[in-house]
Amino acid sequence: MARYSFYTNPMSRGQIVRWALHEAGADYATVLVDFAKGSPELATINPMHKVPTLVDHAGGTDRVVTEAAAICVYLAETEPGAGLGPTDAERADYWRWMFFAAGPVEQAVVSRSIGWNVPEGREGMVGFGSFDRTIGALDRHLGAHAFVCGDRFTMADVYVGSQVDWGLAFGSIPSRPAFEAYAERFRSRDGYTAAKAIDNALIEAAQKQG
Repeated sequence: MARYSFYTNPMSRGQIVRWALHEAGADYATVLVDFAKGSPELATINPMHKVPTLVDHAGGTDRVVTEAAAICVYLAETEPGAGLGPTDAERADYWRWMFFAAGPVEQAVVSRSIGWNVPEGREGMVGFGSFDRTIGALDRHLGAHAFVCGDRFTMADVYVGSQVDWGLAFGSIPSRPAFEAYAERFRSRDGYTAAKAIDNALIEAAQKQG
């Protein structure tokens, strides 16, 4: 039995966690969830009925982890041999930008995508302030660093990188030199290409069936 059960759909944020699993070298089994049919098994494990959901079977006690950013951090800790967690010197940037991507970036991008506009003068009431301010902050950081924590790839790059990757692919974040250069660096990684190949094959198979 694999250590981890990975509940996912290839057309979801599950792509983030598959990349994380491959970077960590984790032993996992995929459990595909059909959005149309639902999954009683997933509903029992995660009452939000959301993917990705990860179940860690180590030690004989199943531990459920949800939320893509949390799963990334969890895998960095449970698979320390991969060296994806932060050093003491990297810890501030690691946590800061992981949470920045999970909070302000996610909120700003989703709000704009579905047409929610922050009224003038109300920027202080939302966690991201404004779309432009959020994207500008991320742009400045990635323009000054090869990776989130400096010169070394960490698990923070899986999560932040996924936000940039998705945003560039679908136009939900603007194409800027810092984002394009960052994406070029992480897209060449073996973990990224292996994970993408699996999800792309699953998407292609589903489209043929549909």
